[in-house]
Amino acid sequence: MAKATKKTSANTLDMKLLALISETPGVSGFEQKIREVILKEATPYSDEISVDPMGNVVCLIKGKDSSQKVMVPAHMDEIGFIVTHIDTNGFLRFHTLGGFDPKTLTAQRVLIHTKQKTLIGVMGSKPIHVMTPEERTKVPQITDYFIDLGMRAEEVHKYVEVGNPITRERSLIEMGDCVNGKSLDNRISVYILLEAMRQLKGKKLPFDFYAVFSVQEEVGLRGANTAAHYLDPDFGICLDTTIAYDVPGSSEHNKITALGKGTAIKIMDTSIISDYRMVEYMKQICKDQKITYQTEILTGGATDAAAMQKMAKNGAIVGAISIPTRHIHQVVEMSHKEDILGSIELLKHCLLNLDQFDWAFK
Repeated sequence: MAKATKKTSANTLDMKLLALISETPGVSGFEQKIREVILKEATPYSDEISVDPMGNVVCLIKGKDSSQKVMVPAHMDEIGFIVTHIDTNGFLRFHTLGGFDPKTLTAQRVLIHTKQKTLIGVMGSKPIHVMTPEERTKVPQITDYFIDLGMRAEEVHKYVEVGNPITRERSLIEMGDCVNGKSLDNRISVYILLEAMRQLKGKKLPFDFYAVFSVQEEVGLRGANTAAHYLDPDFGICLDTTIAYDVPGSSEHNKITALGKGTAIKIMDTSIISDYRMVEYMKQICKDQKITYQTEILTGGATDAAAMQKMAKNGAIVGAISIPTRHIHQVVEMSHKEDILGSIELLKHCLLNLDQFDWAFK
């Protein structure tokens, strides 16, 4: 890890905007409401803005040289659920949209988004009092849970349909030096991309910059695949969270990243080996700008970086800025304010200086 000699105040985070982005619903395939927020926030900083047929928000900030393009995706979808069945008593069964550790569902509130209104429900399961000794020691499964709306069956059927999306209910809060809430994966990156766009307003970039707020990442990088194929970027810088396994029980060799130790430069994950030139470029930017950073090798998980590397028709020089996050894919995800601010700085200066680096193979 490289140490910075200057720091930016953590108080500069726009907590009101970050809370709005974190709390707005938008599971994979049902991103309508979060897309509305992004369109409103991104339009003032974009030379052109559009929504493609899949639902990605594509923002263009024109550079001096339009023959070169850099794509920066931040996926807008969050993990959640979809209604698969309503039983005769009005209890809901569901399927996951994205990856879940079933034990994190216990005692959680959820929101069911219907055509008429949003309903609140709770994740229910068999009470421990009536479990057999074998059931008490069993690892919980998704199928052990149901959703209780506290309503009569006829009322449930009046509103809820198979196919309705379900999101988790949790507010964003400040906690010590961190922010804590649901869906920081990947709404923290949505915030970082919007903030970088704001800070770059009026500055002349070397190349055309496409900020892409992508859909359906949590179910297979689907939105970024189509966007990368269409845009065919020369450079790609992905924004996403990564594991901060710096908690009791972890070892130095498997922590991946740590909170408060800086933004993370991705070397690889299960879907991509970052272009070594992009890794070196990001390290150089951090040194020049005195940005604290750490490197990341993620041994389980993939990001939209892979979509750009695979789908750019002529090949792209791709890397990623990763935001260390504890308790990932839970409703208590936690990121450090200084790591967030450092990520904004790294992205901003990477975009401003792309033409100042020797990109030749060596």
